[in-house]
Formats: sequence, structure tokens, C-alpha cells
Amino acid sequence: ITCKNTEQIPERDGQESGTQKRAMLLPTYPFGYAVLAVSFAWRTGWKIMMQQMAPASKGSYKRANSAFRNVVGEDIDFPIEAGRYHLYVGWGCPWAHRTLLARALKGLHDVISVSFVAPSDYGLWAFIEEADPVNGCQDLRQVYRLASPNYSGKSTVPVLFDKRSGQIVNNESADIVHMLNTAFNTLATNSSLDLYPPHLRHEIDSLNDLIYDNVNNGVYKCGFAQTQAAFDEAHDALFDALDTLDARLATSRFLFGDTITESDVRLFPTLIRFDAAYATLFKCNKKRIADYPNLFEYTKDVYQLPGVAATCNVDRVKQEYFGTLFPLNPSGIVPPGPLVDFTSPSTRQQRFTQ
Repeated sequence: ITCKNTEQIPERDGQESGTQKRAMLLPTYPFGYAVLAVSFAWRTGWKIMMQQMAPASKGSYKRANSAFRNVVGEDIDFPIEAGRYHLYVGWGCPWAHRTLLARALKGLHDVISVSFVAPSDYGLWAFIEEADPVNGCQDLRQVYRLASPNYSGKSTVPVLFDKRSGQIVNNESADIVHMLNTAFNTLATNSSLDLYPPHLRHEIDSLNDLIYDNVNNGVYKCGFAQTQAAFDEAHDALFDALDTLDARLATSRFLFGDTITESDVRLFPTLIRFDAAYATLFKCNKKRIADYPNLFEYTKDVYQLPGVAATCNVDRVKQEYFGTLFPLNPSGIVPPGPLVDFTSPSTRQQRFTQ
């Protein structure tokens, strides 16, 4: 399917005697040009789709800011009340997973209800496997517009929804985790757990910045990078951060000693998804989490805390990442592996409580 175009090249000093030939591979009509046309069309379409799905600046992915930032207990319209609020989440989303973790760790199952959405074929979070128990909506965009008819931004998870007023309280995961830890603490069955203790707040904030920028968002900056330079920068920052965290966890059970904190709640959702999705689909393949002696045992340790396993669904994570991120996986084929056992005994609790 190719032909060679050769031309004479004069001899030069230091070169072998005789005539050298330069071969130029040219596509043969029609197959070669069809490949070029399809390649051009696909790359152009890919860039358009990526820019819509993951807006970038100079090839680097930029996450949009959250639009709803009300606070339960501080805003008069949203008082602290059991049974009044509802969480909309998705199994695949690590940001939504944070809120599920905080709800489970604090013991707020009977205080805040939850329902799950899943990515639809038309690009929205939709109620596919279960109906919307609060508003009867078909997808999350309808929930957003029900609360704010003129809303034109992205309809993301998580969403903390006020069932009484029909308003969205907040759609920023960090804010929601803070509220679950503090505003709802008097209603929690595990009220003694403080994910954000006053004496550690400055250090937690500092570590959270590293975790967010280089790990939580870092994997997305790798997966959604639109240039090699942007990918290389994000990839290096990601694995530098993972090396730092692995070293930190060599001397303490959790990121801040023997008690789980907000930093752990932020890190765990990325770790539990890493080998299953990010290492392959997002090309974060320098090392697996299973290759890190401390990070892997730490992931198992957190997974085995009471209530945490119920917030994880790795099969659904793979289905939602591989099955719906069309620009990254056009075939929609979902791989069966890797098979990671998070239930095998972890030695960290015994190791750090002796």
C-alpha cells in the first residue's frame, strides 16, 4: 500500500562512498488517503469533544468552579435538621465519593438520604437504575433547573439538596464534607470523630492542596491533557506526590496519625480507582498503587473501616469510566481487570497501635 520515492544524494565527507537513497513513504490511493482523512477528522473531532468535556488552557485541563455554595447551619434558609437533606451522587465520581465516605464515617445514614445517578448516552448524569426519589426527575440537569430555572452550567455530582425548599444547597464536595463533619455532628452516631480537628487544620489544608492539585485533579490532568507537554507535567507531579505520600505513610497509620481526617477522605477515592481506571484509561501507568508498599496497605486499611466498603463499587467505576468517556475509549470496551483484593488483611492497625 506504499511506494518509495527515491532521489540521488551527493556524497559528503565522512560518508560511505557511493550513492545513498532517501525513501519517502507515500500513501497509495485510495487506502492511504482514506487513513489520512479519517485520522485528521478524528483528531479534529477529538479536540472538540475534549474541549467540551474537559476545558483546557494551553493543553492543560482546568476544572470548573462549583456554582452552589450555601452552608447548612450558617444560612438561615438551610437549618440543621434530620431527614431534610438529600445527596445525589454517582458511583464513578471520586468527588461524590468523598461525601459518601464522610456520611458513612460520621454515621449519618439516617440523617441524610442518598440516591445514585449514572452517566447517560447523551452525556448527563441520569437516573438509569433507580428513579429520582425526591423530585421524580429523569436526569440531574432537571434537578438543577428545578432548583434554578436559569441555570446553564454543568450538572455535576455531588449535590446536597434541600427537600423542604426544593433548592440546591451546595454542589462542592469539599463544602459538603465540611458540613457533614461539623453542621450535622449533633445528629451523627459517630460524633466523636472529627475529620477536621482545630489543632490540625492548617496542616490539613496544606496537605489537601497537594492532594487535590497533584493527585485528585492530577489524574484528570493526565487523562484529559491535550498536549504531550501538559501530560508530562501532570504525570510527573502526580507520581512525585504519590512518592511523597507513600513515604509519609511509612510512619503513621493515616495521613495525620492514628485517626482518620479529611485528608484521608480526599485521598482514598483516587487510590481506590487508580489501578482500575486511571493507570490505563488516563495513562497514569508509571506505577500502580499496588506497587507502593504503604499506599496499597493504607488503601486496604481505609477500605476495611466500618461502613467504607459500602461506599465503593469498583466494577461500576470501570463501567462508568471506560464505558462512557468516549474520547478516551471510543470502543466502549470495559476490561475485566485488574483484580485487586481490598479485603485481604492489612497489618497497619496492628503495626501502628503497638
